[in-house]
Amino acid sequence: MLKSIPPGRLPAPTLVLGSMVSTQLGSAIAKSLFNQVGPLGMVSLRVGLAAILLILWQRPRWRGHTALDYRLLVAFGLSLAVMNGCFYAAIARIPIGVAVALEFSGPLLVSLLYSRRWLDGLWVGLAAIGVVLLSPLQGASLDSLGVVLALLGGVAWGFYIILSAWVGRVFQGGEGLALAMAVGGLLLLPLGLATTGPTLFSPSLLGLGLAVALLASALPYSLEMVALRRMPVHGFGVLLSLEPAIASVISWLGLGETLTLQMMVAIGLIMMAAAGVSLGQPQVVSRQE
Repeated sequence: MLKSIPPGRLPAPTLVLGSMVSTQLGSAIAKSLFNQVGPLGMVSLRVGLAAILLILWQRPRWRGHTALDYRLLVAFGLSLAVMNGCFYAAIARIPIGVAVALEFSGPLLVSLLYSRRWLDGLWVGLAAIGVVLLSPLQGASLDSLGVVLALLGGVAWGFYIILSAWVGRVFQGGEGLALAMAVGGLLLLPLGLATTGPTLFSPSLLGLGLAVALLASALPYSLEMVALRRMPVHGFGVLLSLEPAIASVISWLGLGETLTLQMMVAIGLIMMAAAGVSLGQPQVVSRQE
């Protein structure tokens, strides 16, 4: 099914924007279902069904790897599960656009750790100001636990980026992501069942979960693969920095989520920092959420 998606003749930036719109539509739909299935139930459905789609597409080799390779794969899957679980738990409490912006703290810190440019320190400092502005201590009308969960999701995203580079050296193409998604799905499934029960597998919820998996993982991953073949990775990273704004607009249109001026300024600072760091970085890794 996914192989039928043609590269098309759309410009690469359009594909990246389409990927982000698809991802955030998936997040908005997922959040709208929290009253039926809860964030942990929804994320277990999303990751599990996305794993099935990616395995059918990539057809990864399960055997022929060392014990160290499998441990690395489990760690990668764990980072993916924590990243997605924290994000879904966060957006149950705070606006999606705010959660997406806060999550960027993880990749920015990774960039700082690997950077030899003093300018990157300034960009990360700018992002830190944005994070502080989103803190309830600074008067932002946000749920404290939601902010903490989004930041934890950002930390997991940072580990995801580091582990993704290692996994990419061991597993070919998209095999590593497909297998890690399966690991993440298995880790999240008990949490989903504990909070939702057997209704998690009702046909209606499975159908909606499949739609979220397609929008939030399968389609964005397909579009990004095509786009990255046709544009510099730093350009991809700059475009990716627009994601908090796209998330904010989609959640406002679809869910009626509104942001205060302070929140918008904070998100803008984090977006500027993400774009600035991306201009000097050789590698960009998108998330699967």
